[in-house]
Amino acid sequence: MASQTLQSVPGEPTVAQHEQSLEEAARRDADGQAYFDKVMADDSRIEPRDWMPPAYRKTLLRQISQHAHSEIIGMQPEANWISRAPSLKRKAILMAKVQDEAGHGLYLYSAAETLGQPRDQMMQDLMDGKAKYSSIFNYPARTWADMGAIGWMVDGAAIANQVPLCRASFGPYGRAMVRVCKEESFHQRQGFEILLELSHGTPEQKQMAQDAVNRWYAPALMMFGPPDDDSPNSKQSMAWNIKRFSNDELRNRFVGMMMEQVKVLELTLPDKDIRFNEETKKWEHGPLDWEEFHEVLAGRGPCNAQRLERRREAHNDGTWVREAAAAYAEKQAAKQAEKEFAA
Repeated sequence: MASQTLQSVPGEPTVAQHEQSLEEAARRDADGQAYFDKVMADDSRIEPRDWMPPAYRKTLLRQISQHAHSEIIGMQPEANWISRAPSLKRKAILMAKVQDEAGHGLYLYSAAETLGQPRDQMMQDLMDGKAKYSSIFNYPARTWADMGAIGWMVDGAAIANQVPLCRASFGPYGRAMVRVCKEESFHQRQGFEILLELSHGTPEQKQMAQDAVNRWYAPALMMFGPPDDDSPNSKQSMAWNIKRFSNDELRNRFVGMMMEQVKVLELTLPDKDIRFNEETKKWEHGPLDWEEFHEVLAGRGPCNAQRLERRREAHNDGTWVREAAAAYAEKQAAKQAEKEFAA
């Protein structure tokens, strides 16, 4: 019987070539990991084309996409009040703020896209309920004073959380946060000014302002995420220089900021356990209802279903715009191809 010789299928790599390919990939990973570790040690930045560990990429995608979703969903509570703003000036300011939030979402999606995730997929995950966003936007804005409380407390918490992100180790995220924080500063001052006017108005207006502060105080503190002992992602994000401070550090720092500003408003924070720690020289808040936090995060908050339904409606209403833009781009590409062919 004739002897047979094993041969590789034409076009397919041989065993030796496959092993060599694996060795080269392992060498690239080792070199990439060494470079990544040096960037972290030097407190420098990773750019989209640099090598990065899969877990680092996954963490960034989760955080940046959730941040973008929060900006887009966060437009809804305030957009509801544009038509009911008490003056033309207030209407114009609120419209500008809502437009800012849309812009924040768009360039945060752009930052996430540099990690290889298509924007359409991120949007679809949001509408399908697979992606999370900040739980605070699942609470209703009941009165005009809520516009003040959202601006002062919610955007104030965002600033406390996001200013350190300007130094995030991932370049596109850190650079995007510089602009976001500048605009959030305007939003926070706008909210404070609304509360200041109400708190120095009639007794009814002052009570309206106090009620709004009472409603938004706890949700604003929970914006920083769960306690450090219950936050599995926080420590790793800090090790990678994505985050600079823990959830509890940021939360306590924010409480200290509010305690000074609430005096000017002549209002009170609804926390009987809030106190100044003489040893640490920091303000400390009372216990928060973390069960409520997890319920809202799981989709069982007051407005979860409504928020996603409106997002789907807005997406569907914009179908003709996306189709028109795609058709225009196709025509422009065809014209360019004709010019190149003629040349």
